[in-house]
Amino acid sequence: MASSSAGQQDAARILLRRESRALRAHVMLPVGLGVAATLAALGTTWLVARLLAALLGQLAGSAAAGWPELAAAAALAALGVALGLAQERAQLAAGEAARTRLRDLTFARLLAAGPADPRGVGERASLVVDRVEALDGYFGRWLPTATLALLAPLLVIAAATWADPQSGLLLAIAGLLYPFAMAATGIGAATASRRQFESLERLSGRFLDRMRGLPTLVLFNRQEAEAEALGEAADELRVRTMKVLRVAFLSGTALELLSALALACIAWRHGGLPGGDPTAGLFCLLLVPAFFAPLRAFAAAYHERMAAAGAAAALAPLLLEPEPEGLLLQEMPPKVVVTFTEVRLSYDAARAPALDGLSFRVNAGETLVLAGPSGAGKSSVLRLLMGFNRPEAGRIAINGQDATALRPAELRRISSYIGQKPHLFRASLRENIRFARPEATAAQVEAAARAARVADFAAGLPQGLDTLVGEGGWGLSGGQAQRVALARAFLRDTPLVLLDEPTAHLDPGTEAEVIDSLLKLCLGRTAIIASHSAAARARLGRVLEISGGRVAGSNRAIQA
Repeated sequence: MASSSAGQQDAARILLRRESRALRAHVMLPVGLGVAATLAALGTTWLVARLLAALLGQLAGSAAAGWPELAAAAALAALGVALGLAQERAQLAAGEAARTRLRDLTFARLLAAGPADPRGVGERASLVVDRVEALDGYFGRWLPTATLALLAPLLVIAAATWADPQSGLLLAIAGLLYPFAMAATGIGAATASRRQFESLERLSGRFLDRMRGLPTLVLFNRQEAEAEALGEAADELRVRTMKVLRVAFLSGTALELLSALALACIAWRHGGLPGGDPTAGLFCLLLVPAFFAPLRAFAAAYHERMAAAGAAAALAPLLLEPEPEGLLLQEMPPKVVVTFTEVRLSYDAARAPALDGLSFRVNAGETLVLAGPSGAGKSSVLRLLMGFNRPEAGRIAINGQDATALRPAELRRISSYIGQKPHLFRASLRENIRFARPEATAAQVEAAARAARVADFAAGLPQGLDTLVGEGGWGLSGGQAQRVALARAFLRDTPLVLLDEPTAHLDPGTEAEVIDSLLKLCLGRTAIIASHSAAARARLGRVLEISGGRVAGSNRAIQA
């Protein structure tokens, strides 16, 4: 457990360092503006010290301060306010840039992994939304604030040393004590933050999963029990969150104690100096708030770092994975020949292999129906051809070339996939079809709808192809949804078609209509169909029986 936790922390640090380098330009802008604001504040403080000394009657003659100093102090104060506002805007922009970059990277990696990603839907949603959101403060507040917490106090110490060396020394000692105070109050903060995010992830994942299965919960009268379980998970999240917040309050208390001590020491120092420089004394006293202001901002942003450490630990396994290697296709091949030779694939070492020496060949323009019992390995063949898994042994060839030499995305580029339950997004029928090829023209979308016989039932809908479907939209039957998936495949127009139980859960009449459309789709294309359906096996093409991850009745055979 300890080594696993250390490994997660190391991975989180590597990810944060990498992203900090990538976003350096966005982070350094608020730092530069913060340094300029500090210099303006130092000038304002010096002028205010002279004005106060004059008002107290400590300055006379040519040393007295008047309206010019007051005007200069007002101008510098206004400049400082403007710089502060610009710094805040720059920090917000840095956080937004970080969110955009990390969300794009995370979403791209999840899309590339596809169904091979073992994470649940709730966990994936938490990664893209909550975990990335938690990193906003790291880049927008923590990094600029941490840099300014080093630079700004040094400038203040230099100014105090110029006015009174011993006051500068006192501020330097206070600055050196601050890290020890932070370390004393921050022990275990990263662990608390990581556990808080784990609780949030469990809660969001459970909530999403139960919302999807709400009808089942109601049917089995489990809604009250699940509500109690969600309440317990929410209570656990509350406890974890309060632990993280306590760290922020404790670090703030330590800072206030140091600030009060430094102020008292400098006041005692200048109060006991007979005939001392009143302007220097007032200047050093007024510098104490300016010295601790960046440290106070640092303390306030410290929990951002803790939250980022927990979020980065969850994102690191996904974002630190090397980019998939492989060749790119120069052009789309017009025809595809698929050959499996002694292919072996396992998902779990403790279980029997999904494919155990499977061999077959599908010629260009041929349709092959993979038949066999559940667990025979039919869907695993499709996953390999879509690049979601790589074979442990054997060879998969496309047009005689090693398919595993291609990038997984290239395998998906040459294929169209239709599953058992196609997902319809909350959009119009037309947009759901166009999803397969966003650049397609309206005429191409309508042609695909006609080929898949979507136009037949769309004519009876309120707005035809522009009718809203998906969540909250017009409800479609299973057969109609399957035709939408077929229309996507027609529009995509790839040389390889992969279908996984395309007629499952359909009544015989609807199944026959879908098979008619499938025959039209597969015409001239290489098609591999996993199906239990007797009608599909009878009408769609050559049948290959699979059992135990190999061709039934033969351990080693290539079906030509």
